[in-house]
Formats: sequence, structure tokens, C-alpha cells
Amino acid sequence: MALNPVISKLANKLVVLASASPRRQDILRNAGLKFEVVPSWFKETLDKGLFKAPHEYAVETAKQKALEVARRMPLKHLKTPDMVIGADTIVTVDGMILEKPVDKHDAYRMLSSLSGKEHSVYTGVAIILCHDKENEEVDYQLMDFFEETKVKFADLSESMLWEYINSGEPMDKAGGYGIQALGGMLVESVHGDFLNVVGFPLNRFCKQLDLIYNQSTSSSERESPSVISSHSSAAKHSPSSSKHTHHHHRKSPSASPLHKVKRTGSDAGGGESPLKTVNSSSNHADVSDCTLPLTTSRGRPSEQEEKEDLKKIMDLMDGFKASKALFTASKLGVFDLLQRKPGLDAEQVAQEVKASVKGTVCLLEACVSLGLLQSEEQNSQKPVYENTDLSSRFLLSDAPLSLHGYIQHCDRTVWPLFSHLESAVKEGSSQHDKAFGKKSKDMFQDTVYYNQEVKLRFMNAMHSIARVTGRDVATAFDLSSFKTACDLGGCTGAMAYEFTKAHPELSVTVFDLPAVVEMKEHFPPPHRDDRVTFVGGDFFEDELPKADLYILARILHDWPDERVDVLLKRISDACRPGGGILLSEILLDEDRGGPSRGLLQALSMSVGKQRSTTEYSLLLKSHGFRTTQVRHTGNLLDALLSIKE
Repeated sequence: MALNPVISKLANKLVVLASASPRRQDILRNAGLKFEVVPSWFKETLDKGLFKAPHEYAVETAKQKALEVARRMPLKHLKTPDMVIGADTIVTVDGMILEKPVDKHDAYRMLSSLSGKEHSVYTGVAIILCHDKENEEVDYQLMDFFEETKVKFADLSESMLWEYINSGEPMDKAGGYGIQALGGMLVESVHGDFLNVVGFPLNRFCKQLDLIYNQSTSSSERESPSVISSHSSAAKHSPSSSKHTHHHHRKSPSASPLHKVKRTGSDAGGGESPLKTVNSSSNHADVSDCTLPLTTSRGRPSEQEEKEDLKKIMDLMDGFKASKALFTASKLGVFDLLQRKPGLDAEQVAQEVKASVKGTVCLLEACVSLGLLQSEEQNSQKPVYENTDLSSRFLLSDAPLSLHGYIQHCDRTVWPLFSHLESAVKEGSSQHDKAFGKKSKDMFQDTVYYNQEVKLRFMNAMHSIARVTGRDVATAFDLSSFKTACDLGGCTGAMAYEFTKAHPELSVTVFDLPAVVEMKEHFPPPHRDDRVTFVGGDFFEDELPKADLYILARILHDWPDERVDVLLKRISDACRPGGGILLSEILLDEDRGGPSRGLLQALSMSVGKQRSTTEYSLLLKSHGFRTTQVRHTGNLLDALLSIKE
């Protein structure tokens, strides 16, 4: 089968890939397919234990990704795609499903379990064809299949394992390796489709396109597919309610027709409609008769969709109330109190925090509903309250990962600014003067308006973020080639101490304004470490300390472009070839899609701006730095490593 004639069938169609994977995008683009990328919002929370075989989990995840995008686009984007492609790749060994590792230790667990063994790589693929109808309705046709490739790893030594893990490559790869890059050195043999291991079975996909558009097999040659009844909810699929049975004796999937799902306006309120789904592995095809309320009417969403959308809007509307409840409980010291004296009732808490009983009851009950506190009635008496694990880890003022300081900053500084958001949007500028009665200036150079209390509160906020994010940022990359580092704007040194803890051969100089360095004594280090030193100075004006690596954690987004260029030029001038910049910021999605803390933070209308990975990489490239590795840590800050060429 020639690939181009099949791909050419899609030349004038709106094809959408429901995946942000750059590897899948490259595979399809190299095949000549033109498509848009709309990453799915489907949360991959399916219970793996409910699937009889690993490939069923991959197929179901791919299907739900594709369905979410296919149903969202007509409603949210006012256009209907012709085809939506969803995919999910997993690695299985010894009956375990391996997805993306969460950290280096998880990557080690995965890779060591693969060492010297043969494992399977499954990619589940779902293809959805969308058809506009009258009355703004959409019909869907769904085909899904999976491909399996066997991969054999060589016996891996500890040094090779850690060398690969420290490269950073395993962190966004299923099974912890990328066969098309450095991970290829781990592989002894491959049996099956190589591109399937990379992330997308191109050959099989083209065969499915041929099945859809060039069905030339005569009906007499087709074997009637078995029909298996199953039920599913489009809003919340449970694999236990949809059992796909695969028969290995079946013919090639080209012998099975693609069936059609149709839903009329009369059942747009939540009634069921039949769906024929072609499920096919590399050897066989099955059809299952499902009842999925899939057809979307742009003007008439289903009752379930309407309820879900209503809940989303109400959650957004109530978000500020939840924030203020958290801020108030933290400010009153409720969490610290219940840590010292667990099991107090509302009257006792009210007495301790000097508040009304009625108000305290309302606040405590709200915190219980938010999962910040737990209550229990004892012997039919008044309920008593205790901290949850969540509040014990993050909300106590003295917890190792305390966000107490940042919460105070949000309450006292960010909240007032966002109270004037309408004016900020209209004027396109910060509303600091309306919120605080004064134009914003550098607080550490303004000794009149910003007293020591305000400065300490700001430093406490930065200290909180650094303690929570520091370990993940410090361990994001292998930094063994660097012996000295300079943490520009390193504030209390919390981030620097995490770097020296993670890298025994590294010494770090914290470079910040003299007023900041003078106040660091209010923040004792977690442990004594002579490899962390402090130097006072202005990184825009004074000579930068010499270092192999410059750390910029939450710095660049604060400054306008011209100041960012000044700082990066100064770093470039001070940095030797082979030296680097480790940037830690909120890395925006390339398409600005989905929820983002960075985009919401930008609404403060500060003089700086948030950027994506590509935007930061191009910015650094303009100053002679080539981005070599990017790590999405899953924490509050991501990390990017660039080397001077």
C-alpha cells in the first residue's frame, strides 16, 4: 500500500491530533499529514486494575482523549473537525504498566525492571470521523486499534542507568526511555513497528485510513464481526462497564466495515444512542455495540454536559471564596493551633483565635469542605477539629514545605491587586497605586513606604516557594560538569541549599541586593553548608560573580524585555563557553491552552511577562545559549537548562 494516496485523502480536511506529544507530531508531519494540535483535557485517571489486558487500557485512554476533543471543538471552538486522532503509549513488563516516571527514583525503578528483559510497547489509537448535520448536530464514527512491539533491553549496569537518568531524557517518556534518542543505547533488539515505540504506529494508521477511504474488499470476502453489548458514560467512562472481547482467530481488520453512530435531537437531553466501534489489534478486529451519548449539538449540549459545564463555571465563581477562606484561616493561625492542640471544638478555637463563635464555626466547616480540616463528633457532643495531612504538610508555619509565607503574600499583596482587575485590563497596567495608594517601586530601595515588616513578608513568600520547589528544580538535570554556580536573586538561599544538597561537588554563591543579604539572618539555613555563600549587589549594575552555571529562579518574568536583555547579556559576558543558565519559571503551554497559573499571574499587569519553553529558548539563543534540556517537574516551577556555545 502506498502511503501518499491514503494521506492525500485528508488533504482538504480538518484533521486534529488530540496530543501534545512532539514525537507523534513529527511522525505524522514526516508522513505528509497536515493537522492541527488540540491537546486533550481528559485526565488519565482510568483504573488500570479494571482492564483485563494492558492494550485495553491504552485503547480506552486514546479513545477518551479523542472523544473529549471531538466533543469539545464544536461546542467551544465553533468548528467541527473532520477527523480527530487520539493515542496513548504504554510499556508493560511482568504484568505491570509503566507510564511516565514522576522523578529520578521512579525512572530508576522502571529502567532497572526492564534491564535484560523483553517488554511490550503498546500504542492505542482512536480515529473519530465527525460529520456536521442539520440543526447544528454532529454525527461521529469511531475506529480504535492497538499496535504491539516487543523490545529487548541489554543488561544495564548501574553507571549506565544513572548516566541515562541524569540526562533528563526519561522524564517525559513512557517506560522511562526514548528509543529514538539516547535511550536507543539501552536497546538490544526490536521486533515490530519501531515508530510504535517512538509513540505512533504510522504503518498501521495508514492501513486504517485505507480501510476508511479505500474499502475495496468485496462483501463476500468479509467475515461478519461479532457484536458485544456494552454501556458507557461519555462523561465518566468506567472500563468495568465496557468489556471488549478480542478474538485472535479473526481476519485482518480490512475485512470489517466502519460502523456509524447517529444521535438525533430528540435524545440530546441524555438518552442513549447506538455506537458501533471497530476495535482491532495488529491481528484482528472486533465490533462492540456501545451506548455512548457522543453526538454533539453546538446549540444543545446533553443534560450531563450541561451539568458539568455549570459546575465548572460555579467552581470558577466560587474560587475567590475558597482562597479567602484559606487566607483567613492561615492568618488567624487555625492550622498552627490545631497542630498544637488537636481535637478542639469551635468554641475553643474561637476563644484561642479571638473570633466570634458563629464566624469560627462557618470558617471551620468551610475548611472541612475544602479538605483542609477534618471533623469528628465524639459521644454525640460538639464536633472537634484536626488538621488533614494536606494542611500538616503545607499550611503550618514551621512545616518543611510550608506555604504559609506565600499565602500571607497572596492575601496582603496579590489579593488587593486583583481586586482592581477590571481597571488593570482596561488600562493595561498594574493597579498598585489603587491597591496601596502608591506607585510600585523596588521595595528594597524604598526605605520610606516599604518598612521591614513588608520586606520580611515578601522574603518569606519567596522563601516558601523556594523550599517547596527547590528539590525538584535542583535535581532536574545532571549538573556534574559544573563546579560553581551563582543564584541570581537567590533571596534567602533556600534554593541554593537544595542545589548543594543534590550536588555534593557544587558550590553556590547567592547574589542579591545588599538589603536582602542583610536580612537573610531571619531565615536560618536547613543545615550548615559552607559551600553556600552570599554576596550583595545589583545584577543590573554590579559585576556578577564568576560561575560555571547561573541560576535564574523566578527572575525573568518580573522584568520588561529591555531589562531581561541587559541581564542576559551580562550573564553571557561573564559566562565561559560550556557554562550554562538554569532557568526556573512557570513554562506556559505553547498554544496557551488549558488552565495555567502563569497566565493568571500575568493578569497582575506587571512590567514583565510569562513565556513558553520555545519563547524562553529563543530568548536565550539570542544571547548565545542553546537549550539542551527541559524538565516539567510537576511542581510549581519547571526547569530549562541552556549551554553557552
